[in-house]
Amino acid sequence: MRLLFITSNRLGDAVLSTSVLRHYVETYPGIKVTVACGPVAAPIFEAVPNIERIIEMPKQKRGGHWWKLWKSIALNWWDVIVDLRGSATAYVLPGWKRVVLSGNDDRVHRVEQMARMIGLEKGLYPKVWVNQNHRKRALELLPDVERKVFAIGPSANWGGKTWAADRFVELIARLRADDGLLPGAHVLLVGAPSEREAAKPVIGAVPVKDRTVIFGDENLLTVQACLERSDLYIGNDSGLMHMAAAAGIPTLGLFGPTHEENYGPYGPITAHVRTDMSFDDIWASGATWRSHDSLMDSLSVDKVIDAAGVLLAGRDGDRS
Repeated sequence: MRLLFITSNRLGDAVLSTSVLRHYVETYPGIKVTVACGPVAAPIFEAVPNIERIIEMPKQKRGGHWWKLWKSIALNWWDVIVDLRGSATAYVLPGWKRVVLSGNDDRVHRVEQMARMIGLEKGLYPKVWVNQNHRKRALELLPDVERKVFAIGPSANWGGKTWAADRFVELIARLRADDGLLPGAHVLLVGAPSEREAAKPVIGAVPVKDRTVIFGDENLLTVQACLERSDLYIGNDSGLMHMAAAAGIPTLGLFGPTHEENYGPYGPITAHVRTDMSFDDIWASGATWRSHDSLMDSLSVDKVIDAAGVLLAGRDGDRS
């Protein structure tokens, strides 16, 4: 049995889409998988069980990336074609069953929408598969197995949804304090290579001996293995937030100018906290997508710490 899985260019959307891929991998053991996606998202599929091929689809003018994809796979027969980008490609490829996502339903979370597309009543949690090599490398990066790890995602691909650096600095200090939620925890700081400069104030606020910094320095699956070893993740609405949720760890997403109802972290131990200003009020205030300034100023450190405490208390309760 062979599956063609066409998914997003964006890391976060691709992670969410693994809820669908997980359904097929677990329902049909041994299914052979080909994934077509954007270059940024491609690494998260490298350890999918029975992966045959990952086809990167950098965007080209006049839809040239779709023509290139068709040429590379048109001679193959597919038992299932899943197209989460709503293209016509699925209908011009030889196959038995086709499932195509048509538009976005803003009334539900994206995972729930995709679940309904494949006939499930409830979405599965997204999953990013890793192998022993990634876990071995994670152990090298986080060698103290007895010490708690506090993972932070202080950046995002748009300044508007990025909480201010000075608030992350305060958050880290208070959570790591002797009377904090994670006293003395090691800090794992993660982000994209292009985001390192903006995150420097946060990175620099943590002593070198107490931090591990990964901003494009490691394979994404090594980052995932590090997240699996973490005790709490707090970060902006980003692909790394969704990776943390998929790792099954307590994950708190920070929201302001984006919809948590559609893109909140989706996992077994997740929550979100938003700015005091509503989504509508933020955009009514004159905000634009062109702005690089943070639109998260009405989210206090106290509010984030309170939400983290509730999240961790629920996690501990589930384990008792």
